[in-house]
Amino acid sequence: MAKHEKISEAVVRRLPIYLRYLSYLQQVNVTTVSSQQMGMNLDVNPAQIRKDLAAFGDFGKKGIGYDVNYLVENIRQILKLTEEVRVVLVGAGHLGHAISNYNAYMKDNMRIAAIFDNDPQKWGKEVAGIPIQPMTDLAQTIQDKNIKLAIMTIPAPAAQTVCDQLIQAGIKGILNFAPTTIRVPKEVRVHYADVTSNLQSLAYYLT
Repeated sequence: MAKHEKISEAVVRRLPIYLRYLSYLQQVNVTTVSSQQMGMNLDVNPAQIRKDLAAFGDFGKKGIGYDVNYLVENIRQILKLTEEVRVVLVGAGHLGHAISNYNAYMKDNMRIAAIFDNDPQKWGKEVAGIPIQPMTDLAQTIQDKNIKLAIMTIPAPAAQTVCDQLIQAGIKGILNFAPTTIRVPKEVRVHYADVTSNLQSLAYYLT
């Protein structure tokens, strides 16, 4: 397997797309798939798919393609999804509720394990069976439950402060829904989910 530091972020971002497609093939009992078929269904160049997967190992057989179950197993290992991955969510508003409820129905090893909010009226109430906790419990809960990933669904003015608290508590990756850029140390990874910006960029293509 290739070293992670040599793998581009673009490749890592495509792996979950491949995994989602292959998981669907499992559901419909498809056992083998070619890069050409994957490329056609995913609108990705087949050569790119082969190159992406080859960066981690030799998974295909010439003239046959990829064994679906084997490839799913290996991509899950690459993405570290073979064991439970616990996530903390900060911000129990409408978006936080939606993400938590969606996560509860996902058949995956990524699980929201704790939810926090600074509103005392929300403390103790449950979202998808998870009690909302005060921010004062954040650091201890993250350490007790060995949580390394976080989702922030909070207003922009609070984003940097909460981000700093998460990192100090041991968080190594953050999915940020707040409409602002946050500063993090180089060893912490941040991905942004900006619905407004995505819609605005789509509007460009309207005729």
